[in-house]
Amino acid sequence: MSSSSTSILIIYTGGTIGMKENPETGALAPFNFNQILDEVPELRKFGFNLDTISFNPLVDSSDITPEFWVRLADLIHENYQKYNGFVVLHGTDTMSYSASALSFMLENLSKPVVFTGSQLPIGKLRTDGKENLISAIEIAAATSNGQPLVPEVTIFFENQLFRGNRTTKYNAEHFNAFRSDNYPVLAQAGISINYNFAYIYYPTHRYELVVHKHFNTSVAILTLFPGITPAAVDSVLSTPGVKAVILHTFGSGNGPSSSWFVNRIKEAVNSGILVFNVSQCKAGGVDMDKYDNGLLLKKAGVVSGIDITLEAAVVKLMFILGQDMEFNDLQAKVQESISGEISC
Repeated sequence: MSSSSTSILIIYTGGTIGMKENPETGALAPFNFNQILDEVPELRKFGFNLDTISFNPLVDSSDITPEFWVRLADLIHENYQKYNGFVVLHGTDTMSYSASALSFMLENLSKPVVFTGSQLPIGKLRTDGKENLISAIEIAAATSNGQPLVPEVTIFFENQLFRGNRTTKYNAEHFNAFRSDNYPVLAQAGISINYNFAYIYYPTHRYELVVHKHFNTSVAILTLFPGITPAAVDSVLSTPGVKAVILHTFGSGNGPSSSWFVNRIKEAVNSGILVFNVSQCKAGGVDMDKYDNGLLLKKAGVVSGIDITLEAAVVKLMFILGQDMEFNDLQAKVQESISGEISC
């Protein structure tokens, strides 16, 4: 595909990357993304057709909700036939949640959706925003034999392309803000962009894009710690209306063996609460058969999260709860890979 026939839609939702310093006050304020080529003139060298859409009002990433995800997915759906790829500019704090959500929502996706952002505003001299934006656009436009090189939801940050639903923001200070400890990077940007083709998902059939829009936020997280009390456990498990609880466990999915704790977990499961075991470790995963303490949880009805990230687990539970399944079906569905978020 020639550069002149390649069209990329840039969707600016908010976040640091779109900020520019006011020369009079020194304060940061969003700039008009319709003038992106003035701010980043290097983009003209691509020769692509670059269009922009900005959310109005812009959304701070700490204010992200499922309604935001639906709005973003709708924008991509509405413009799906017009563009070869999409670049979503998003605040870094909840980018992993949003990338996970879009990966579940966009069924039959066959075009790139690349999330990126920056740690410093694009108007700053030392910004990482320009490089992230330029590379994200190049990846969104990359093809071979007329087919996209990365037809899935990804995050590009500081020279690395990750599967979106495998990422965690782990650094608030440095430019390399994201990691993907349980899945290899999809591409590495150096002098050239080297793609890790074996780990990129390529659809075997082309179907019409379907957007799923229903989320149920009746989810809670119970993070374990040494000395946790019955009152602390009860405060989460007895949350009014809660339908699923992430049990944020030690190591390979272990928790206390105390009868009071195991019994409370068992009672929660018996009452129809889906209890999903996600390790506090960033790398590795849950294996409840490895130690007696994990086996107790398994026998209590806790479901393994395998090697899922906490961010993807939260969104996945909201997503499958939104499908109004029977309890047994929920337990089975949560252990299936929807879009490569877990290793099966």
